[in-house]
Amino acid sequence: MKPPIANRIPHPHELHGDVREDDYYWLNDRNNAEVITYLEDENEYYNEVMEPLKEQTEEIYEKMMERVPESEMDVPVQHGPYFYYSRLDKAKQYPIYACKTASSRELLAEAQEEVLLDLNELAKESDYLSVTALKWSTDHRLLAYLENRNGTDRYTLFVKNLETGELLSDRIQDVFIYGSVEWSRCGQYIFYITVDENERPSRFMRHRLGSELKEDELLYEEKDETFTLHMDKSQSGNYIFVHANSKTTSEVRLIDADSPLSPLQLVDARRDGIEYDVEHWGENLLILTNEGALNFQLLSCPLNDLHARGNLVDYDENRYLQALYPFQDKLLVAGRENGLTQIWELRDDKLEQIHWDESLYSVSVKSNQSYDASEVLLHFESLITPKTTYGLDLLTGEKRFLQVAPVSGGYDPSGFRQKQLWAMAEDGVNIPLNVVYKEGAFDNGPAPTILYAYGSYGANSDPNFSPYRLPALEKGIVFVIAQVRGGSEMGKHWYEDGKMQNKRNTFTDFIAAARYLIEEGYTTSEQLAARGGSAGGLLAGAVANMAGDLFKVIVPEVPFVDVVTTMLDTNIPLTTLEWDEWGDPRQSAAYFYMKSYSPYDNVEAKDYPHLYITTGLNDPRVGYWEPAKWVARLREMKTDNHTLVMKTNMGAGHFGESGRFNQLKESAALYAFVLDKIGTGVELNVQGVVK
Repeated sequence: MKPPIANRIPHPHELHGDVREDDYYWLNDRNNAEVITYLEDENEYYNEVMEPLKEQTEEIYEKMMERVPESEMDVPVQHGPYFYYSRLDKAKQYPIYACKTASSRELLAEAQEEVLLDLNELAKESDYLSVTALKWSTDHRLLAYLENRNGTDRYTLFVKNLETGELLSDRIQDVFIYGSVEWSRCGQYIFYITVDENERPSRFMRHRLGSELKEDELLYEEKDETFTLHMDKSQSGNYIFVHANSKTTSEVRLIDADSPLSPLQLVDARRDGIEYDVEHWGENLLILTNEGALNFQLLSCPLNDLHARGNLVDYDENRYLQALYPFQDKLLVAGRENGLTQIWELRDDKLEQIHWDESLYSVSVKSNQSYDASEVLLHFESLITPKTTYGLDLLTGEKRFLQVAPVSGGYDPSGFRQKQLWAMAEDGVNIPLNVVYKEGAFDNGPAPTILYAYGSYGANSDPNFSPYRLPALEKGIVFVIAQVRGGSEMGKHWYEDGKMQNKRNTFTDFIAAARYLIEEGYTTSEQLAARGGSAGGLLAGAVANMAGDLFKVIVPEVPFVDVVTTMLDTNIPLTTLEWDEWGDPRQSAAYFYMKSYSPYDNVEAKDYPHLYITTGLNDPRVGYWEPAKWVARLREMKTDNHTLVMKTNMGAGHFGESGRFNQLKESAALYAFVLDKIGTGVELNVQGVVK
């Protein structure tokens, strides 16, 4: 079968005197039968291309399945006499949420489990299931959760009576995917956030349990189309915080969880460029703000005078403070320093860092823990250490080991290595690279390598452990994470230097990382693959245009590749929210800067590497038509005979298939394609010297 060819139907775009013909604009109409036929033809071609790799795909999938433990269970989180946790059984696609009742953690083993929500039972009703935002009422009688069955961001709120197992009649639609549900303390009211016609979370609502939905009250509506709403509850449980955020500005309101009918109280009116977050601790409100402090400073003020603010600790520009975890006996602060995640304890008006044994790692405070906890759960992991849970004694500061996530198949971390490298960008900035490989991978010279990055929205690509990476590592594949600008790995300035008119730094940083790996002998262009998803898919697409010759294969997953057209169309979900990230193309300078790197607009008549592209028909974040148009233009213009495939998930959205086995099958196919191109014929000598 030959690759599908899309019809060319000219559609002009004009702005600031610039006119272009968008020959594939018609592909954005999902109600057009020809569009669906084209996507299905691409899927058929994908299946034909992947048929010779069926055995390799199955082998990788089976090796991934061998790494699935018989049972996985989170360390339970205590709330009063109840210990809540989730677990996964090897034969199950989805997690099971459960609890036990015990007077102490030491007696949990003897306690009987109570299943609260089994997603595997829910999944029997359809092919796709996503459940988020599980929230227990204060009296532990009711469970609110969000459910979606089509891959969009429009979820339905359900309330389950945990004593009877029945669902209440309260059922609310169009609730946002996350940060959108909280209970009042009394459990009679539930607060939620709904999305507008563009799937922007914008309306903060109050619902009285058992009442008609038409009686629900709108407490706040965010009308600025560049802002979204989300909410959370204070660690103490006393307050519900309603956040209005753009990419550069914050505004927070609070409501007393004990007085759900009280009005919202504004903490600080929005001011352009000022971001802040709040928490409650004792008689005070804690505030993290970037006002006068690029990497955020920590302030405190009395609850009865929100303007009487003072520094809780001295500002340190080398520490990027990101989250507050106030407990009755101790304040923990999470953030970044020296390119790594960190956790600090507040001691004598100073932040004291909690230290770890490895030099490259990720640490975090487990969410939703009790305010009066004396021992707080912390998570630690690295590229070679599975997620490990420690209990931190808040009085003594001592850590005790509680659990390490099981890895089936005889994993021995001593057989693997991790290291940090530094590549110099074209403007002289050093870019951190986190590398993991099996000992001996470099014994025969340069090794096949997969280079990954994201680099947008200030999101971080931190060292993490995945047992499903092991089958590729064992074949001699090297994994490299490039912490390019656009993330926040090195602080807030790292983000600022990779957005708006600095966006090209993200792409050139990645290219510099690839060149460094090749020049230093870690790999070659014939053995190098690039991978990125969503905004990282934009990176992958831009790099394919700018320096495709450095790579044998590039994998853009659900890629944001038609930047100009999307940012001009305010009818597309979430577009207006993105102007503070990429720029507003209605302004000439922003338009032409975006156009200079937009992958769709910069396809040329030249050779491209092998390309493996994915998308989802129901994706609300990156419309399926972006990769579809890009693939069509690539097929028309590229001059090579390299493989180009696009797989469209016709029943899901941005995150692909639901269910972990389905997701593993998708990963196995991707790896089979990549490994086939970059080669895995590496004989390993585990006793050899690793570069």
